[in-house]
Amino acid sequence: MAKQAGAQYFEERPGTAARPGTVDVVLADVHLRLATDSGMFSPERLDPGTRVLLETVPPPPQDGDLLDLGCGYGPIALTMASRAPSATVWAVDVNRRAVELCARNAASAGLDKVRSLHVSEVPPELRFAAIWSNPAIRIGKTALHAMLTRWLDRLTPDGAAYLVVQKHLGADSLQRWLTEQGRPADRVTSRSAYRVLRVAARPSSPTSTDQER
Repeated sequence: MAKQAGAQYFEERPGTAARPGTVDVVLADVHLRLATDSGMFSPERLDPGTRVLLETVPPPPQDGDLLDLGCGYGPIALTMASRAPSATVWAVDVNRRAVELCARNAASAGLDKVRSLHVSEVPPELRFAAIWSNPAIRIGKTALHAMLTRWLDRLTPDGAAYLVVQKHLGADSLQRWLTEQGRPADRVTSRSAYRVLRVAARPSSPTSTDQER
């Protein structure tokens, strides 16, 4: 069942029957008990890559709009919201079951500045001071690159994204691709089988006035 659920976590409407459970997120500064269900990413435990990200990423900006890309049932989004209670955290996913569960988990935790939405529902004008993500590598390279391009382009000029990727699933090649696309990417953590990449916003092209100067 776990294998079947994992295979469908990036589908919009998973076909697996509901199988409710709970996962405890226990970090040095955050303790959360989150409801989980089948048909979403890592419903039986906090994914090790997500734990590496949450234990090593620097504190998020304390205001503005923050993004958890691929929120699942919410461990990243709710940790961001706990660490930055004045910021608005946008938790987005293609999986509608996950989006609904993340919203319920945020309400249960009293984190009222979490906005859990399907990816198609995010206001287009939003720009994010930080993006944290354990991206869905298994959707395939073409889809992954398209997804990252779409959302990394919405970083604020001084914003940064932190992505956790397994080494054997292409962390180093992803870092090279990001850099080749004009998005400076640095490895900030390498632990166990995972790397955490910091991706800066793509530098703005100089205006014609700047070029004349």
